[in-house]
Amino acid sequence: MARVIVVTSGKGGVGKTTVTAGLGRALARKGKRVVLMDADLGLNNLDVVMEAERRIVYDISDVVENRCRARQALVEDLYVAGLYILPGTSYGDERKIGGQSLRAVIHSLAPTFDFILIDCPAGIETGFHRAVAAADEALLVTTPHVSALRDADKVAAILKSYALKTNLVINRVRGDMVIDQQQLSPADIVRLIKIPPVGVLPEDDTVNVYNMFDVDGKRRSDGAVAMCMLADNLINGSWALFDATKKYKGFFGGIKRSLKKLV
Repeated sequence: MARVIVVTSGKGGVGKTTVTAGLGRALARKGKRVVLMDADLGLNNLDVVMEAERRIVYDISDVVENRCRARQALVEDLYVAGLYILPGTSYGDERKIGGQSLRAVIHSLAPTFDFILIDCPAGIETGFHRAVAAADEALLVTTPHVSALRDADKVAAILKSYALKTNLVINRVRGDMVIDQQQLSPADIVRLIKIPPVGVLPEDDTVNVYNMFDVDGKRRSDGAVAMCMLADNLINGSWALFDATKKYKGFFGGIKRSLKKLV
């Protein structure tokens, strides 16, 4: 039976959809069968990030309104076996798709998958509650920026009211800035948000929709390594976190920090 995890955030722009896509690919590479469900109805873009938009035949509104079965609407990932996308909808009346509707769709898919990741709309409006109500667990994504942390703290309180098991993913960590005390460290953020961390993802210049997941397998960027660690933690219940400061420590690390400031 699938673990149903909503990937959420308080603030838009913290990389929630990117984390959903990257984590899905990382889990599938480890042999897990994964569905990525886009619950950001109207502003859905998970299909674009996953390069699946041209292959969509049905979307979630077709499933809810009984024009197709949930399995028929799934789009298989081009790069990793066992990974599927259930597209959101840009058309139609999203009021017809409530939390119970999402739960029914998930219930039909859960027996044949290991993970169902729900890409949640940013904010705390109707779309947020619809996605959260359909999940059993939550990943709260934030960045070290003050505005993102403030919103994440508010969302954490709401998730607590839903009694969801919640873990924290800290995205876009700059190791050089952490060492120079120009950015809060992951430990500082955990003390503020008071949610156990399950992943730390570095700010990686190679991270974009084409190579952030190391699709061609030819290189292992820091982003790919950190995403793999996040997937391992979810699978095994472990707590190993990527150290974004490691390459900036010591003599040569100091040179790297100096060069970073010049870029």
